Amino acid sequence: MARFTVRMVLHDNATWEDYAALHAAMAQRNLVDVITADNGVVYRLPPAEYYGQGEVTIERAREIASEAADTVGRRYSVFVTEGGNRAWRGLDPV
Repeated sequence: MARFTVRMVLHDNATWEDYAALHAAMAQRNLVDVITADNGVVYRLPPAEYYGQGEVTIERAREIASEAADTVGRRYSVFVTEGGNRAWRGLDPV
């Protein structure tokens, strides 16, 4: 199963409400703003960063994220990486 990290930026003076709508649309597509460590602790990702996994290609993961962003109605940029290893510091536990 592939694991993805998605970074999304809304342009043109996007508001907090725009990002809240994006967050809801991403969650509906199983792209979440938390990650679970090996010890079971759940951490919040940085703003507008999402995690997802599934039996899809990286291109399809990008399209899923783009479909979510399209619902907001703002110009956006999306950056998707695929890989199994992650390391972090300073993320807040949920």
